[in-house]
Amino acid sequence: MGRAQNRAAMSQALERIREAAKERKKERFTALLHHINIDLLDEAFCELKENAAAGVDGLTWREYEQNLESNLEGLHARIHRGAYRALPSRRVYIPKPDGRRRPLAVAALEDKIVQRATAAVLNAIYEEDFLGFSYGFRPGRGAHDALDALAVALTSRKVNFVLDADIWSFFDTVNHDWLIRFLEHRIGDRRIMISPLLANVYLHYVFDLWAERWRRREATGDVIIVRYADDFLVGFQHVADAPQSQLTALR
Repeated sequence: MGRAQNRAAMSQALERIREAAKERKKERFTALLHHINIDLLDEAFCELKENAAAGVDGLTWREYEQNLESNLEGLHARIHRGAYRALPSRRVYIPKPDGRRRPLAVAALEDKIVQRATAAVLNAIYEEDFLGFSYGFRPGRGAHDALDALAVALTSRKVNFVLDADIWSFFDTVNHDWLIRFLEHRIGDRRIMISPLLANVYLHYVFDLWAERWRRREATGDVIIVRYADDFLVGFQHVADAPQSQLTALR
């Protein structure tokens, strides 16, 4: 079977998960690890940037590609016998507009592959649960998509005030015990590894569901919400719906 056929079969398997998640909103998925197969790992590898920074092991995309088939077979075997262990990420800091520095974890190449493959499986489930104003770590919902949605909302809705905020040190301080409890609403297979997508899972339960409920039941006027990972922007029609100390008037 060629690579194109493998990808088609993989897409069909993920689509079956997606349909089950859509039809059965309380379904707990208990056998997900077998979907992380060599074809999915190969797809994840091909999606990585060839010039991406190496992790703590120093292994580059080009070096891994030289023995790609055997490398992926070995990685797949370690995953399924429980021998795979993620390496510590290499921590770098990037400047923020306010002068602070944002910590960025650079994972080892194999860990990036596993994270992407795992995210593909989890996305098949959580894309049916996530709300429309959630962006980041989602297929087709990157930073530019969030900005486009924001521009449309600001020009088409009754928005007079904007609250721009982020969650302080979210990725450093996220409560992992609560994260696991949130995951258990949908995931019954504890062998599934952590991926950046899980930040969205956490914030879906902690912020998105609460914000959507507040918007529907308590807001007195139009409210728009756009969240990109741990940054979010909320627009209000009425000043009474927002904290006075953190408002920026649009006019």
